[in-house]
Amino acid sequence: MPDQKITPFLWFDNQAEEAAQFYISIFKNSKILQVSRYGDAGPGPKGSVMVVNFQLAGQHVTALNGGPRFKFSEAFSFVVNCDTQQEIDEYWGKLTSGGGEESMCGWLKDKFGFSWQIVPTELGKLMGHKDPKTATRVMQALLQMKKLDIARLKAAAMG
Repeated sequence: MPDQKITPFLWFDNQAEEAAQFYISIFKNSKILQVSRYGDAGPGPKGSVMVVNFQLAGQHVTALNGGPRFKFSEAFSFVVNCDTQQEIDEYWGKLTSGGGEESMCGWLKDKFGFSWQIVPTELGKLMGHKDPKTATRVMQALLQMKKLDIARLKAAAMG
């Protein structure tokens, strides 16, 4: 098990292994660590995947095949901090592929319904600018975007 104190735990219907494989194909420093299967006691079918422990960009994550009882919502998401527009474009394209959905302000849902925020690392600095008018212009530009555009955000900051 990981040496980190807190590990995100994602509840899937029955796609935990497929999701983990999809995610590790997108991010560097990612791999499957362990797959546990249901046994005779169930509650899932014997031999089917129960839990997948994986590393995602160095972060340990656990995924469970727990059945259809719970669904993902935007109340929990992963934020991917990107240094360049190329990174934003790459992650956005890969995470929305195969049935993902674009949302507003850098948010998207992947094909499993899990929410991600793909944001430039400098967004906090732009949004928290000491000049309130600058911060307002950045926010107004942000609210018009689905996939975030660093050049447009910087242009908004410049006025």
